[in-house]
Amino acid sequence: MGTAATTRATVYLDPELHKALRLKAVETSQSLSKLVNDAIKEALAEDAEDISAFDKRAKEPLISYEAMLKRLKKNGRI
Repeated sequence: MGTAATTRATVYLDPELHKALRLKAVETSQSLSKLVNDAIKEALAEDAEDISAFDKRAKEPLISYEAMLKRLKKNGRI
């Protein structure tokens, strides 16, 4: 995992997930820790992207469900 400091943690995994993770570690010549860390980083990055997209749209005017249906019908979408 490089030269960065690490923290030890106990994590309980579903036995089938653990087996799949061990197999992937062998197939990719990576440690279980690296695979788990990479998966967590990816999940957190996706959350950050979602939050960023939400923040960008937060100032958009709200539209009611009824108004949205009318707009979709007018535009030939439904």
